[in-house]
Amino acid sequence: MKAAIRRTSTGIWDRFAASDPGLLRLMAGLRTVGAIVLALVALALLGTSVSLMVAGAMTAMVATFAIREKEVRGQAVTLGLGLPTALAAVSLGALLHNQVITGDLFFIALIFGAAYARRFGDRGTALGLIGFQVYFISLFVHAKVAMLPELYLTLAVAFACSAVIRFAVVRDTPEHTLGRLREAFRARLAQLVATQRKLVDADPEELDGVLDDLRRHTARLHETALMIQGRLEEGTRDAATAALLQRRIADAEIAAERLGMTLLNARSAERTDTLTLHLPHAPVPAGSKPLQSEGNAVPTLRRDLEALGLLVAHRSPGDRGTALAHVRNRLLGYRDEDELPRGSAAVQDAFRALGEAARAVLGLRIALDGPQDESDDTSATARSREELDAEDLSIVGAEEDEEDERTGLQRPTTRAAFQVAAGSALAIVGGEFLSTQRWYWAVLTCWVVFLNTASTGEILVKGYRRLLGTVLGVIAGVALAGLVGNHTWTAFALVLLCVFGMFFTAPLSYALMSFFVTAMLGLLYTLLNTYSVATLVLRIEETALGAACGIIAAVLVLPVHTDRRTDEHLGTVLDRLRDAVSAAVTQLSGGPAEDLLTRARDLDTALSDLRGSTQPLVHPITPLRVRRQTARYLVALLETCAYHARSLAATAELLPASRSVAADPRLARAGRRIARNIELIAARVNDEPVDGEVEAGASIASLLEADGSPVPPSHTVTFRVLRHLQRLDEGVVGIARALDVPVAGRAGRKKSV
Repeated sequence: MKAAIRRTSTGIWDRFAASDPGLLRLMAGLRTVGAIVLALVALALLGTSVSLMVAGAMTAMVATFAIREKEVRGQAVTLGLGLPTALAAVSLGALLHNQVITGDLFFIALIFGAAYARRFGDRGTALGLIGFQVYFISLFVHAKVAMLPELYLTLAVAFACSAVIRFAVVRDTPEHTLGRLREAFRARLAQLVATQRKLVDADPEELDGVLDDLRRHTARLHETALMIQGRLEEGTRDAATAALLQRRIADAEIAAERLGMTLLNARSAERTDTLTLHLPHAPVPAGSKPLQSEGNAVPTLRRDLEALGLLVAHRSPGDRGTALAHVRNRLLGYRDEDELPRGSAAVQDAFRALGEAARAVLGLRIALDGPQDESDDTSATARSREELDAEDLSIVGAEEDEEDERTGLQRPTTRAAFQVAAGSALAIVGGEFLSTQRWYWAVLTCWVVFLNTASTGEILVKGYRRLLGTVLGVIAGVALAGLVGNHTWTAFALVLLCVFGMFFTAPLSYALMSFFVTAMLGLLYTLLNTYSVATLVLRIEETALGAACGIIAAVLVLPVHTDRRTDEHLGTVLDRLRDAVSAAVTQLSGGPAEDLLTRARDLDTALSDLRGSTQPLVHPITPLRVRRQTARYLVALLETCAYHARSLAATAELLPASRSVAADPRLARAGRRIARNIELIAARVNDEPVDGEVEAGASIASLLEADGSPVPPSHTVTFRVLRHLQRLDEGVVGIARALDVPVAGRAGRKKSV
């Protein structure tokens, strides 16, 4: 009974950890709520009035969420600088309380400075945010000069409570965060393997749902791998350890994705297009049907997929004398050709992929938990360990990030500062016409829609989401205010629930976050005895006005159109793709070794930026349906190409230690063709002169046969390399056609995403 309860609780926790990688949202919510609770308790003990308790709670919230630095020391310095910034902001708010024009001009200058400060990194962003939000708090509680001593004490208490929660109660060191992200990666990998197990027997009518799950879990695994990549430098003790973990995470991700592809191929009458894994709502592969029993091959495949899931889910490094070691040895044995069960070529490919996935899991376990017990190793397992050890010796640290060379008005933070200042000026004027008391809600909305946005389309979508969340939040606020009545502490408790909801849902849905913000405001107005339905309706009007002012400013002041932004990101992705493929093919052809996985991760980062910039194009409210389909198709093609580039990089890095992978100079010719095609597409996207057309037609295998050498057998690693190159070549040509770039005599014109 206890074991069943333990398994159930572990399964529930794994699903939760997988849905919130690294528990980042949970920790953010708990940290913010904890700071607010502690501040409320401290202020209540000091006999503070309700209005000052509200100010203290809001300040504690700001002091907690504004600081995003990863290093604990950096967080402490920023928090220390934040208090004098907050005191200065609230002082100016009180001094300018009755100076309408001067106060408005200062508010605009403060908004400009807060937006411009983002160019100085996390610390500049945090201090700018604290200055703006605390000035807003002074407007919210109608701060006056006579209140300043009490406000100073309130702010000091709020910052102290935030520090206690951050550094003593809910600690969040880079090492702890990276550790939780690794657990999230393990949980998401286990979910993906479980979905792949369902893929084996899914009926045709069930296959659409299973494929959707497969795409979602594959994308989630990739998302977690990118998050780990962003935390490696601070969360590990040295560059070599960071590079080792980076390689093992990449190996596991690539092996899991390859396993999914081989299972799709085994089900299909024809080889499955890799696009199936990356394009939402892609059609089911042709001739797809449940695997038929071929002797014992298919039952064995089912059993071993479950066994792989056990290997992934197992947390303890102590395998000695357990059945788990036997399972691991059996799966690793599939890397040897003579250990494969009898079956079709496609099913045998799936067993080979199982062996490679087991090897990747073994490498990941060694990187995370240290050396494993080797007493039960078979020769296949020992050989896999030797290969992993040899790879570890060739690891080099990650390269420094490139700095943004743009200056002046070309710098995104400078341009955004001018835009948000202009929009806020419009919001102040318009907000005063709507209400001389609540005009600042329009300014807040205008400020918020510019946070983490960089194009007109992104601002439009964010403004729409904020308005939608605000309307729904007003309805909830009316209901909650009616239920709470005069029960002050009940209202504070519900405010805390709303705050937790804000921070837990923020990365998932901006509309949902805005809902919790507005519901919380209804409760705060109840606490301040200023609640009315008219006030919440005014909130909707001010929000709509602020969003409109932000959009107007984005369109008229130094605009960055969505087309331009997506084209910039697309050009970057193509450059990174060319670099990653060229470097991998050069090494596979016998050239010098490079840090290929870092190049592959640079490509993934650029692709993530492109995916974000295309959100306005693929959003349901966009009226351009054809363009939306083109954007989705193009991003899916690029994700497919990135998958093959990662696979080529991982295979190339096996060269120094592997017995099954050997350099082949003939691959250089195929690499040159792909690189040239990518360069032609990038030139057309960047409006540069284009000399030539994208070359298509001859397969990669035929390019090798032209040299007089036979194509290697289908079960070899060399053939797998050829298959990745072929799919990559087809993907690049598909990108050219999607963008109307000339292909082999086919006329075209430059087309934006």
